[in-house]
Amino acid sequence: MMPTALEFTRPPAGLLIEPQIRAALEEDIGRAGDITSELTIASDQNAEARLVSRKPGRVAGLIAAEIAFRLVDPSLNFVVAAPDGSAIEKGTLLATVSGTARGILTAERVALNFAGHLSGVATATAALVDAVKGTKACIVCTRKTLPNLRILQKYAVRCGGGFNHRFGLDDAVLIKDNHIAAAGGIGPALARVRKGLGHMVKVEIEVDTLAQLEEALSLGADTILLDNMTIDDLRRAVALAKGRAVLEASGNVTLGSVRAIAQTGVDYISSGAITHSAANLDIGLDF
Repeated sequence: MMPTALEFTRPPAGLLIEPQIRAALEEDIGRAGDITSELTIASDQNAEARLVSRKPGRVAGLIAAEIAFRLVDPSLNFVVAAPDGSAIEKGTLLATVSGTARGILTAERVALNFAGHLSGVATATAALVDAVKGTKACIVCTRKTLPNLRILQKYAVRCGGGFNHRFGLDDAVLIKDNHIAAAGGIGPALARVRKGLGHMVKVEIEVDTLAQLEEALSLGADTILLDNMTIDDLRRAVALAKGRAVLEASGNVTLGSVRAIAQTGVDYISSGAITHSAANLDIGLDF
């Protein structure tokens, strides 16, 4: 049995995501600090708070929330109850945090911002994954991520059961329509890539028509991105490819259309909306 994306999920290293979380805290705390908490709560007052989901969904981003609390006060104790990747209901206890009341309150908003947004990404991804069950298609993300949040958003996609597309411009070649136009065609673009490309790097070519698909297949592309094709053309593309290349469908992917796309026989379906337009999953913190 092929493992699911979630079985491969590992939290991003704190070293890689700590700068983004620190920057968010610096933005929120500002120059004078949390003046409300400092003026209303004694420095030695302790408390315990619960992070609770206010809607059903898929949780992600508790690792970011924990880092936020501990950057503000390393003595805070953060205990996860529903790990990232868990399917949750309204009212599910996600985690508890205990220690200084000031520290909890100062970190609260940044911690919840990360957890809520990333859980929204995971929830949106899980909805598409559920919609294509029973087909061979896998849901993948894109580079349409919020600035400086890519590693966390792609982690959240895996928490939702999806797979990751390339992380950046440097880890795979994707020859898109503008590359093809500037290079003078699919053939010249692919020829130039192969002259300078290392043997470990895969090549994907974006095509808009079945004629371009046939050309890309004849030139031996590893993966072909079928951009904004109709359902009928996607079926024809699968028949033409005959397994000679991995096929990725992209464009106009919604919860309403994704199953029909998957049933054409494509290997992957990519969605930018699961990262750039995911609705926040409401998570509350209560003492």
